[in-house]
Amino acid sequence: MLSQTLYKLFQRDLNTLYREIESYQSESSLWIIKGGINNSGGNLALHIIGNLRTYVGKNLGNVDYVRNREAEFSAKNIPKQTVLTMIREMTDIILTTLSQLSEERLAKIHEEEVLSYEMTTEYFLVHLHGHLTYHTGQINYHRRLFYSQN
Repeated sequence: MLSQTLYKLFQRDLNTLYREIESYQSESSLWIIKGGINNSGGNLALHIIGNLRTYVGKNLGNVDYVRNREAEFSAKNIPKQTVLTMIREMTDIILTTLSQLSEERLAKIHEEEVLSYEMTTEYFLVHLHGHLTYHTGQINYHRRLFYSQN
């Protein structure tokens, strides 16, 4: 039952992420960093992609991926369409992986101690969903904050 819930929540919120990036009116506004804003919408999207492709796609779905976390925050001026394609590809990987996870697998202790304490796979997936929505909210704010400036 939880696997179906996680699938639906990730599907909904990955689609929200896509729409947020799609809603940027210009390529340049996606990459603005100014004042106290340290991460652009584009960099936050790259971070979400790297995070989910690593912890869900690679670690749970055995999909080959090499993460470059530093580049998630330092890359600039990647075309918006490229970021959108990356989000669609990542969404397919995440949803395929989630659809294949059994309730037994979700209840098992997660192999990697990512958060400095032991947790089940379902706990970690709920954490990752929260991470997704947190950063998607930041992207929404970033887009609206800089909308009129470009």
